Amino acid sequence: MSIGPEQQASAPQAYLIAALHDAGEGDRAALHQVYERTSAKLMGICLRILRDRNEAEEVLQEVFISVWNRAGTFDPSRSSPLTWLCTIARNKAVDRLRSRRAHRADAPFAEALELADDAPDGFAAAASRQEGERILYCLSTLEKRSQEVIRTAFFDGLSYSELAAAAGVPLGTMKSWIRRGLQRLKACLEG
Repeated sequence: MSIGPEQQASAPQAYLIAALHDAGEGDRAALHQVYERTSAKLMGICLRILRDRNEAEEVLQEVFISVWNRAGTFDPSRSSPLTWLCTIARNKAVDRLRSRRAHRADAPFAEALELADDAPDGFAAAASRQEGERILYCLSTLEKRSQEVIRTAFFDGLSYSELAAAAGVPLGTMKSWIRRGLQRLKACLEG
């Protein structure tokens, strides 16, 4: 590892950046350190989306296989290591959820209602406190419609077409709402 133990506590983000870099060069110990520091947070995302512990554990394994294969592509100038990892976990969990939905297209409507959960969203548990507070602040600056569709799309795993159908708007309109909201969110986070 290129960062010593004394720096780990004062610079967890820098430590993860270095660990991802080293994992990208084939260092298994570095990948293990990334796992040790982030697996609980990433499991929270998977569990929040999938609502099934066994399936979430399987997806978490897929996440770290993907991290192992893609660690060399991580660019710290584009996102923080935790954001990058959370995005991979979210995408893998959403893919699994969509696959499951395709297989259960004929499930009763009542079963779908059981998916609702009033617990705090997985994002709050997954992001670091500082990043989480900043993102939540920037999200609160968006208009209410943008806040709702972005939260639903990214935290609950709904697709653009599912959001458009629920809102009763064309798919292109929904994509535009989300794209504009994300652009404003990005500007706030960079500002």
